[in-house]
Amino acid sequence: MKKMMLGNEAVARGMLESGISVVSSYPGTPSTEITEFAAKYEEIYAEWAPNEKVAVEVAIGASIAGARAAACMKHVGFNVAADPAFTVSYTGVNGGLVFCVADDPGLHSSQNEQDTRRLAVAAKIPVLEPSDSTECKEFTKLAVSLSEQFDTPVILRLSTRVAHSQSLVELCEPTPYQRKPYEKNPGKYVMMPGMAKVRHSFVEKRLKDMAAWAETAPVNRIEMGDTKIGIIASGIAYEYAKEAVPNASFLKLGLTYPLCADLIKDFASKVEKLYVIEELEPITEEFCKTLGISVIGKEILSLEGEYSTELIKKAILGIDDTVYTQDDQLPIRPPIMCPGCPHRGAHYVLKKLGVTVNGDIGCYTLGALPPMQSMDTCVCMGASVSMVHGFGLADPAFNKKTVAILGDSTFIHSGITPLINILYNKGVGTVIILHNSITGMTGDQQNTTTGYTLKGDATNIISLEKLCEAIGVKRIRVEDPFDLQGFEKAVKEEIAAEEPSVIISRRPCALLKGVKFPGPISIDPNKCIGCKMCMKIGCPAIVLKNDRPVIDSTLCNGCGLCKKVCKPNAIGDNK
Repeated sequence: MKKMMLGNEAVARGMLESGISVVSSYPGTPSTEITEFAAKYEEIYAEWAPNEKVAVEVAIGASIAGARAAACMKHVGFNVAADPAFTVSYTGVNGGLVFCVADDPGLHSSQNEQDTRRLAVAAKIPVLEPSDSTECKEFTKLAVSLSEQFDTPVILRLSTRVAHSQSLVELCEPTPYQRKPYEKNPGKYVMMPGMAKVRHSFVEKRLKDMAAWAETAPVNRIEMGDTKIGIIASGIAYEYAKEAVPNASFLKLGLTYPLCADLIKDFASKVEKLYVIEELEPITEEFCKTLGISVIGKEILSLEGEYSTELIKKAILGIDDTVYTQDDQLPIRPPIMCPGCPHRGAHYVLKKLGVTVNGDIGCYTLGALPPMQSMDTCVCMGASVSMVHGFGLADPAFNKKTVAILGDSTFIHSGITPLINILYNKGVGTVIILHNSITGMTGDQQNTTTGYTLKGDATNIISLEKLCEAIGVKRIRVEDPFDLQGFEKAVKEEIAAEEPSVIISRRPCALLKGVKFPGPISIDPNKCIGCKMCMKIGCPAIVLKNDRPVIDSTLCNGCGLCKKVCKPNAIGDNK
């Protein structure tokens, strides 16, 4: 039986067919759907962990106990998980262990362009890189097999286009798997210096053994065509290159670390001119050059952004057959907070007060864009809290005019520890937790503050108030961000305080099923004075027509925030 599947869905199917029974992840585009699809299988226990480090540690524990396990994350999430990931490379595994890491060339939903292969080389963890949905499934199964064969975790590296593209996948029956017995072995699993030195030698030998395996592995294959042009490629870049230069000879790499030196040399000897096509970092290109092979790569192709068939065709053949010109492309649709978004009120107040806002990763990051432009910084998960402390250390005057904002999921992910740091080191800072009762940015996933697990089961709810109180915060208040006067008063009072404080901005995400709005409202043209104050909240439902604001009833849900900024009271129920 065959089925059209997203790459992410196919990975989840590969987990089922390979006997993976434990999946722990943190949502992050473009990897999120892997775990969501895995959760649909009764045979797989799937969970959202508070962060990627915890997710990887859960998977490691399950693996050492004898189960086959996986942890899924986006590329920057692997940074968070690096501590346990680098060390489990030394300990090795018991049951198969797979890290599904999705890179985001083109920064569709990320704060940087990062190539996971760089971290894989540093961690000495092998990397499999599928090109389509069929390979997503098959490479997941292969990753489990290689993990157990070579006693190593394996990275399955995806990219946005592979993760979110669809192609046919043949469904197979799951392979029966009996959990391996756990055997106490401190020399293998306790990484004290003495044991780690021994395991390091094992890791180096393992890489050599895997490189030897790669020379004849079916995932690395030569496809001979016109020998004037040879192309080495992997992942989605292989698909682009095949379409751009179909008659060329190809070396398709499925295992992109460790690389197959002899196979590459053999292929290079058969072609006149050799190109390496790889998005982001020139890792394969650099390896080829260490072998003394002359290749063409980043001198004609960029280190930045995504590739395309047109780009590769132009770079190699000098042919530019782009369908669209710069002038007739579709208009850009900028990201924007949804109508009724609870973060809009908070950003409006912060913009009005002119405070410095250290932001974080989430829907609320959009507050950095016009017309709000209230956010000053955004670095990584949890950095907002650490940075508000740093601002105060640079100049105590910042304590009276600086806040940190981050979501409830982000606070649990990485915000607790820096808040403890502020308290421990007698710092002063105001932290605003935007509690919208969901992990909104990645598609409304549950988290530890929502009361439900990934599979929808009711569970314990973490109280942000009690958590903050438990770590020593004395000034804690809960505010509705749509109560603009009350929220403004709260921010003024807390930034004036001489001690750390937390404002919990509590209003649910407008997209949640349980959230009900009264329906579209409208602007009375007879009362509107054209001051355009309503435009300052940045609601996509409010647009200008003949230089006067009007409300698009197809977008408006009647949240009523615009009413609160309209001094002439020109906004009311739709008539």
